Amino acid sequence: MSVSTRAAELFAAEHGRAPSAVWSAPGRVNLIGEHTDYNDGFVLPMAIPHRVAVAIGPRDDRKLVATTWGDDGELHQADELVVDDLRPGSPTGWPAFPAGVAWALREAGHAVPGLDLLIVGDVPTGAGLSSSHALQCALALAMLDHLGLAPGEPGAPSLAEIARLVQRSENDYVGAPTGLLDQTASLRCVESRVLFFDVRSGDAEQVPFDPRGAGLELLVIDTRAKHSHSESGYGERRKGCERAAELLEVKALRDISAAQLPEANEKLPDELQPLVKHVVTENERVLSAVELLRSGGYAEIGPLLNASHASLRDDYRVSCLELDVAVDAAVQAGALGARMTGGGFGGSAIALIPTADRARVESAVRAAFAERSLAEPRVFIAIPSAGAGRDR
Repeated sequence: MSVSTRAAELFAAEHGRAPSAVWSAPGRVNLIGEHTDYNDGFVLPMAIPHRVAVAIGPRDDRKLVATTWGDDGELHQADELVVDDLRPGSPTGWPAFPAGVAWALREAGHAVPGLDLLIVGDVPTGAGLSSSHALQCALALAMLDHLGLAPGEPGAPSLAEIARLVQRSENDYVGAPTGLLDQTASLRCVESRVLFFDVRSGDAEQVPFDPRGAGLELLVIDTRAKHSHSESGYGERRKGCERAAELLEVKALRDISAAQLPEANEKLPDELQPLVKHVVTENERVLSAVELLRSGGYAEIGPLLNASHASLRDDYRVSCLELDVAVDAAVQAGALGARMTGGGFGGSAIALIPTADRARVESAVRAAFAERSLAEPRVFIAIPSAGAGRDR
C-alpha cells in the first residue's frame, strides 16, 4: 500500500470523513554537489521512490491538529496548536514541521485556516535522505491546495517560491540552517533524471540519468548513524563559509575559481582555507559530472564521487566512521565510485556499482560494519523518481 493510500485511509478512520486532498513528496539523494547550495553553487540531486504523504481536511476553528503514523505502527497526535499563535521555537520535535510550514505561509500573507493533517511516510529518518524536507514540501503543497493555490492555479506561488517558503520554515522556525538543495529536489525532480540546479540563478536542467541502461546501479547505504542539522556542526560550517566570503570580498564562495585558490588562501585564516577549497572544487566536480552525464558517461563519474568524499572527509570534515567504512568497503569491493551524501555527521553514502557486482558490494559493506561492531546498515537501490505531486 502506498503512503498516500494509507494516509487517506487513516485520515478517514481518525476524522470520520475523507480528506479533501492528499499530497506527497519524495526524499532525495544528491549525486554530487554537497554543501554548495548555501554558497550559491551547483547541485545535482535526484528524487528517490520513498515519500512522505499528507492528507488534509478543514476544521471549523483556528486549530492545527497534526497526527503522524509512527514507525511503531501507531498514530501519534501532536498537541493542538492555534494558527494565529504560532511562534518560532515551539513546539519542538516532529510537530515543529507542520507548525513551521503553517507559520511560514502565514508570514507570507496567506490566510491559513484551521486544518486536520495526517502524515505517513517511508523516507528513513536521520538517514540524510531529506525526510524532513519531503514532509515540509508535502505540507506546503497540501496547505496551498486547500487555499486554492496549488501549483498552476492563478496566483499560486511557483515551485521556486514554495522551496523558499519551506526553507524559511526550516531556518527560522525549526532552527536548522539548511540551504535550498533538498526542497528544490523534492519539488522539482522528475523520473529518470537528475536535477542540475544553479542555486544563484535558479536555472534548472533535467539531465538524463539511467544507470540501469548502462548496466549500473546507484546503491544507497543508510549507515543508521543518526544526524541532525540543528544539532550538528552544519551551522558552524555555514558560518565559516559566510565569513570566508566576507574576507574574500565576494557575494558567495561560488565566485571563487580553483585557479584563484592560492591567492584566496593568502587572505584567509588557516581554519577557513579547507572549507573554501571544498566548496570551490565541489562546484567544479558538479560541472564535470553534468558534462559526463549529458554524453552518457555514467561510469566515468566514479572518480568524481571518490574525490567528493575525500574532500568532504578531509577538507569540510563532515564525514564520520560509519560513512568512511561504507565508502571504503564499497570501493574495495568494486564500486566505480562512492561518497557520503547529505549534510554529513552520519546518514547515508551512495555507491555507483556494476549491476552484476551488487551482491558482492552489499556483502562487503555489511561485513565491514560487522567487523567494527557497527549497527547493520540498510541498503537499497536508488531509482530516479518523480517529485512532489497531488495523489488524490
